[in-house]
Amino acid sequence: DLREALQLLAAKKRQGLLDFDRVVIETTGLADPGPVAQTFFMDDEIAESYLLDSILTLVDAKHAPQQLNDRQEARRQVGFADQIFISKSELVSAEETEALIHRLKHMNPRAPQQKAHFGDVPLKDIFDLRGFNLNAKLDIDPDFLKEDDHDHHDHDHAHGEHCDHPSHAHDGHGHHHHTDDDVKSFVYKADRPFDPAKLEDFLGAIVNIYGPRMLRYKGVLNMKGTERKVIFQGVHQLMGSDLGPEWGKDEARQSRMVFIGIELPREILEQGLEQCLV
Repeated sequence: DLREALQLLAAKKRQGLLDFDRVVIETTGLADPGPVAQTFFMDDEIAESYLLDSILTLVDAKHAPQQLNDRQEARRQVGFADQIFISKSELVSAEETEALIHRLKHMNPRAPQQKAHFGDVPLKDIFDLRGFNLNAKLDIDPDFLKEDDHDHHDHDHAHGEHCDHPSHAHDGHGHHHHTDDDVKSFVYKADRPFDPAKLEDFLGAIVNIYGPRMLRYKGVLNMKGTERKVIFQGVHQLMGSDLGPEWGKDEARQSRMVFIGIELPREILEQGLEQCLV
């Protein structure tokens, strides 16, 4: 249905019957954004007429904790997002909002979060975000990176403490209990360059096996044999890469990748990536 609607709109625009700059698709609250996003890449006719800009997810602060516990669709929507808006934060305590922000960050450290009051949001935070462009910046929440470094040194890949009662996401000691959601993210960093052939083989195999569970993944990579950054990005089984700008003279040539998915085998991914380094 979506494909037909988009084709019809594009045809009318070509014929001069309609004039528009953008198409905003609002899915139902239970939609899986994956197939919607894939439509823009898998269908040549759609890909020629449209550029998928970004996926925005609206999270209701009052009901989110329960919905995230009960519904995988809600967790997927958070994992897919390029930008998260938290609504109805005025209906819950500041602690509850903080606990929610913390939880969302662990599911998706790529997506900036901001509170929206009755839909009052600047247009610049909604349009032209270029979430699916192969651009050389990989925005990961800096607090998440700090926590991730801490986790790495402890060789403890679990984030925070797991608490069986997601509704008790915050206790009185100012310490966040982190709910163990099935949608999780992790960041991989490496200082040695990648061997391009090995990396291509490994990522190809991983996407084949785990693709349906990989929601979004992106990296800015240091590859042997080129002075330029290599940017790669994917949605489920669809993966693309491109050469970015040259590494700066004083810039640390560090590869960084973020993977967001459902029960992804972090250990297997990390070990595999290690073996692709020069």
